[in-house]
Amino acid sequence: MFRNILIATDGSPHAQAALDAALWLAPRVKGTVHIEHVVDLVALEGPFLHDLSGSLGFEPFLNFSTRVRETLTERGRAILDEAARRAAAAGVETDTHMEYGIVPNEICERGKIADLIVVGAKGMNARFERGLLGSVTEAVTRRASKPVLVVPGPFGCIASPLLPYDGSAPAGRALEKSAELAGALGLPLTVVAFSDDEDEREKRAEEARSYLKPYSLAVRIEAGSGSPAAAILDAVRTGGHDLIVMGAFGHSRLVEMVLGSTTETVLRQSSVPVLLSH
Repeated sequence: MFRNILIATDGSPHAQAALDAALWLAPRVKGTVHIEHVVDLVALEGPFLHDLSGSLGFEPFLNFSTRVRETLTERGRAILDEAARRAAAAGVETDTHMEYGIVPNEICERGKIADLIVVGAKGMNARFERGLLGSVTEAVTRRASKPVLVVPGPFGCIASPLLPYDGSAPAGRALEKSAELAGALGLPLTVVAFSDDEDEREKRAEEARSYLKPYSLAVRIEAGSGSPAAAILDAVRTGGHDLIVMGAFGHSRLVEMVLGSTTETVLRQSSVPVLLSH
């Protein structure tokens, strides 16, 4: 299951919510939380600073970038210390990591040795990203090789997960993860079987029912049709679900770096955490 949980934090409210989710989940799956903060090299060595220093007539990065690096490092240590303090108060085993680099790249790199990556839906620049995912979060969901849990706001708990299932390979991986998670947490699982064809929809429902039978879960199978994204979001609202588990890509993806349109819409509009299974 999720024994190694990576939480990427920048100290923002969304990152704090992601940390809450990681600290809630870890003891329930007997996991360790690895807390990472990345000092963004773009802030240290971006073209803006280079152009600014040149226009002012002093050597680029001679003193200014060193002071910026020291300031960002000090801030990062404070963020990690506070996160570690909260983890200790919750009785969760943790370790902390300070990295320097391109933020999503560093998260994905460390995520290779994690079972789950947890991120807030937005970061420090949330006020400039209305209606959008944060740029770092979007990059991580596209590039990560491990499951990613995106937390959109204040986190309470998980009691009623929802799985959209359309028979695709990504949905099959999500089916596996949702069964493992629901089993570990002792939760019921609702599956929405999608297809515009009634016979095909029943086939998908039977596939899910058959796969989940050995897990001895309380399973509810519902039918879904029409726009999958709209139906998923509506099911969350009407069914009181607090987690969506879904495949990271859709049938029509052209390259691995492109999210399926359904996945992207759900990520942007969901009011509950979304667990993407890559």
